Amino acid sequence: MNHAASAGQLLILIPAFNEEGAIGGVVRAVREEMPGVPVLVADDCSQDATVVAARSSGAEVLTLPHHLGLGGCVQAGYKLAFELGYDYVIRVDGDGQHDARDIPRVFETLRTSGCEMVIGSRYVNSNGGGTSLVRAAGIQFFRLVLRPILGKAVRDPTSGFVGVNRKALGVFSRSFPLEYPEIEALVVLQRRRFRFVEVPCHMLPRREGRSSITPAKSIYYIVHVLLGVFVNVLKYERRMPKQPRRS
Repeated sequence: MNHAASAGQLLILIPAFNEEGAIGGVVRAVREEMPGVPVLVADDCSQDATVVAARSSGAEVLTLPHHLGLGGCVQAGYKLAFELGYDYVIRVDGDGQHDARDIPRVFETLRTSGCEMVIGSRYVNSNGGGTSLVRAAGIQFFRLVLRPILGKAVRDPTSGFVGVNRKALGVFSRSFPLEYPEIEALVVLQRRRFRFVEVPCHMLPRREGRSSITPAKSIYYIVHVLLGVFVNVLKYERRMPKQPRRS
């Protein structure tokens, strides 16, 4: 595929917060794999040299004036992409764990499948090796919770390697979960009868630093996301017209 020819319709979005050690390598890997495709780093008010490293590696940078958290950072990037007229956005995390060589597969699936969202999943062709026991247990739990809500199985509901088309981009530019958004975003799309599909991807070791999700935060994460999921489900059910009772 000639990726340069797709530059006018695709944007690579990289949300980042204090990722000066990794962001340069992530941007360079994306640009090498997708030449001619613009790369936007949404910087969530980092306190280190993330912005400098991103710009020196060739990315455009959207600097947020306040720390919004992951969801707010991603939404800011989605909103800008929508206003600029992009048809597709692929989000790649700034810690270097997503393999840029998987981006073409996500993009091709977005273009040809008709689905509004494509998820890069570490579990499609493997068991997701390298995932901590706590995170693996959380993923399994949310698989069980989401199955009846979504009407289909999702193998990697917490993946941050996600592509969306313009329909989903329009929705997310107006409303997007602010904390731990991946799972709630699936529910939001399902309520609008949008479709998603998973494609296999590889997970790499973090380039620098460590995950902010500690065992204690994992409990908070599960409770918080569950509340968000059920709030979205209740909102949808209230908007649905009531069916007349049969006598």
